[in-house]
Amino acid sequence: MAWDMWTAKGWGGVRAEKVLDALETVLACEEGSAHGWVLDTVAEPLRPSVRGLARQGLVEQACPEKRAELSAWEGRPVLWAVRLSPVGHDLLAYARTRPVPVPSGPAPDEQRVDLLRSQMEALRVFVGMAEKLRTPVALGLAEQVRKAVRSNADKRWQVNLTPEQMVSVAYGFWLHGLTGSVAEANRFGREYGVVHQPDQAAGSRPEARRETGSSPA
Repeated sequence: MAWDMWTAKGWGGVRAEKVLDALETVLACEEGSAHGWVLDTVAEPLRPSVRGLARQGLVEQACPEKRAELSAWEGRPVLWAVRLSPVGHDLLAYARTRPVPVPSGPAPDEQRVDLLRSQMEALRVFVGMAEKLRTPVALGLAEQVRKAVRSNADKRWQVNLTPEQMVSVAYGFWLHGLTGSVAEANRFGREYGVVHQPDQAAGSRPEARRETGSSPA
């Protein structure tokens, strides 16, 4: 079996959740299908994910004979079709019964922050670059990111942060916005009122301002 981005680092963290989310989507489409297969027109947006799942044996791809049968059923050429493999079913069953981590409550000087997957990905990149940055990452932020727990209910990552760490996170999202998407910083500002404010007089220390009258998106 080829080892690629799907198996790197043991599917740790966000990557594992992406695999499980893709499997859940395939299963939902499969269960809604009259013939038990997810067809090309239905799963076209999933095609890149399906390829990775197929390489790991988590989905089964229809053979030419099966595609011909499905084409006759649909009255059109079916270019490809997939369904969960036995291993894929087993992985989902295992994931659904695994213990759900319970996040520890925030300390008196901390606030619980709920981050979307894209925000958590950007934050992991930020703390992972700590040794390369001239502006220090807030003390303890990397540890809080490591201890983050993903909520299965709302698909958000729960992190407990001090005010100083909130400022550091806002700075990381600001850097991310200058080189990629500003959505992560904008959402953080709307939901928690902390936005990095560039200030030449501040030197290397990140400054942040609190937005008033903000409401969650």
